[in-house]
Amino acid sequence: MTKLTLQECLTLADVLGDTPTTVISTSRLKQGMCDAYVAGSLPDVDAAIVFDAYCSDEPAGFGTDAEALWQLLKETDGWSCINVDNACAESLGALIEADRGTSIRYYGDVCHALLEPVHPYSNEAVRLLTLDDTTRLAMAPAEVQGNGYKTHEAMLTDGIAAGAVVDGNIVAIAHTYAETDLHADIGVSTVERWRKKGIATASASLVAQEIQAKGKVPAWSCGEDNLASLRVAQKLGFTEVGRRTYLIPISSK
Repeated sequence: MTKLTLQECLTLADVLGDTPTTVISTSRLKQGMCDAYVAGSLPDVDAAIVFDAYCSDEPAGFGTDAEALWQLLKETDGWSCINVDNACAESLGALIEADRGTSIRYYGDVCHALLEPVHPYSNEAVRLLTLDDTTRLAMAPAEVQGNGYKTHEAMLTDGIAAGAVVDGNIVAIAHTYAETDLHADIGVSTVERWRKKGIATASASLVAQEIQAKGKVPAWSCGEDNLASLRVAQKLGFTEVGRRTYLIPISSK
């Protein structure tokens, strides 16, 4: 099994397409910020696996051929789970269980798109972040520093970020985690003591407005039991457009 070249990654990006459910992997393929493998010959592949450089232990699998996916996955290291199409989740899980002698937990991934103007929410502590906030981001708790870019500067110049700034400190952030020609995926995080105050909703609303102003569709995904994230998506006007499944091996220890 050979890792795809940069040119092959661009071809695979075209194969996957530009949708709310592929935006992260397609973006990383076009950026060259991933490791990717396929079963078959491009562009007619039986299966593909993409390891996002910013979340490398949670690869995304594409295609519904469970056997082909497992042949690819078992030759790689460092993964803790895999996100796949619902149509092959149980079949792939059975193969992993039989081969590795481990149980599999199935966890739903809910994918959304904002297909109408975002519902505006504001908060006096929330604003767009700029290059002047680079030091604030570097000093903020890890969970609100953002992700998906090589540097904080890149996130603030190449992407879109908004946050809640209290007493000079960033306590919540919403930002573009991945962006393609048509879509931009939004990531959101809030320091625990500042949750349930509406600042995540206001931050995400501001980022979504900026994405739509660029003529793109905001995308949002979260776990099926992440009620806080699901509520924010609903308040902003997001519509569920699909579901995928995480397959998580459970250690027997």
